[in-house]
Amino acid sequence: MGEKFDNLEEHLEKFIENIRQLGIIVSDFQPSGQVVLNQKLNTMIGGLQEIEKCRQSLHDVHVPLEVFEYIDQGKNPQLYTKECLERALAKNEQVKGKIDAMKKTSEPRMGVWGTRSGGECNQLKSIETTVSPT
Repeated sequence: MGEKFDNLEEHLEKFIENIRQLGIIVSDFQPSGQVVLNQKLNTMIGGLQEIEKCRQSLHDVHVPLEVFEYIDQGKNPQLYTKECLERALAKNEQVKGKIDAMKKTSEPRMGVWGTRSGGECNQLKSIETTVSPT
């Protein structure tokens, strides 16, 4: 998969360089430079065609819209991944805390319930350990 991206990156770099050179030619245009301008325009069209060919090989790549928002804000898109991982870690800690709190409060209730319900509590505990061993 990386090869596909490398190929696209190479074509984009060439295209950007061609656009830069085209800007220089246009900013200091002389009628005698029309042939060079036409060549650069044709090179630009060829570059767009190469980029289009790369697009077909990358049709299965999905980029979250938030990444584009990061780019629009001038942020590094890799920060999106970092912040997603940080949010997932924080949510994981929050859920873990809730699970621990539930375990602490349910154990005393299970003891009381177990004395009142007889063997049903033991059956429930054995099911819990087989379903989710801790």
